[in-house]
Amino acid sequence: MLFVVRFTDRSDKFDVRQAHMQAHLDWLDDNSDQVLIGGGLRESLDDRAIGGLWIAQSESKADVVSLLETDPFWIEGLRENVEILHWTKAFEDRQVQI
Repeated sequence: MLFVVRFTDRSDKFDVRQAHMQAHLDWLDDNSDQVLIGGGLRESLDDRAIGGLWIAQSESKADVVSLLETDPFWIEGLRENVEILHWTKAFEDRQVQI
């Protein structure tokens, strides 16, 4: 199943994002079989990140929760909120390269 996972960061924890960015990126790379794509969210291109978004593939929503709880950003307390939604592609056969 596919999921959209949207994170909101704690506004007072930007230092956590900076300090643990490489560990987070390494974690994303190690879990690329489940986190198909991920990245930071910003109000405008030059602003600092205020959260993140993943497209994830997993057997269940519970598995997504278990996975995100191992992310260094989650462990270090950066995330204030998470929303996990089931997602279905409108055109299953279309492949998109980003």
